[in-house]
Amino acid sequence: MKRVVIIGSGGAGKSTLARKLSKLIDVEVFHLDSYMWRPGWELVSREEQASIQSELVQQKEWICDGNYGATMDIRLREADTIIFLDMPRILCLYRAVKRVVTYWKQTRPDMAPGCEERFSWEFLKWIWNYPEKKRPGLLQRLNEHALEKEIVLLCSSQEVDDFLLSINRKRETAL
Repeated sequence: MKRVVIIGSGGAGKSTLARKLSKLIDVEVFHLDSYMWRPGWELVSREEQASIQSELVQQKEWICDGNYGATMDIRLREADTIIFLDMPRILCLYRAVKRVVTYWKQTRPDMAPGCEERFSWEFLKWIWNYPEKKRPGLLQRLNEHALEKEIVLLCSSQEVDDFLLSINRKRETAL
């Protein structure tokens, strides 16, 4: 597990899992949100997204968290492990709202400078519709990579905790 992609709905816990996993396996995290946005919430072009991600995945080891569906294949192709956080939509909505309250008018640690946390009905609607609109396509993409990649599907906070515990146990056993 040296080239890891973490995907899932907004509020699923991608960045949190990425940070925790990074500490356990000692692999650098690239929070895609910090690369894909410019100050004032200006999204970089799709061409720039592809260029940035193509550069990141050339490194020997990495953890990338974030979706960016149009350029996801760049990461999926180069990954050895794909983690899909398939969390309940209510949990994702709760976490997204909690994040807004926690970081209101501040820039989150995993976000690009100049992108202060804000409330967005559009983002909450995207989270609500994720299970029907985004999840099926992601599952299809995962199925296409199932023979050559390790696919990890985590559907609850408990499953995430258990996954991290199993990684820690493997690490301790190897020492």
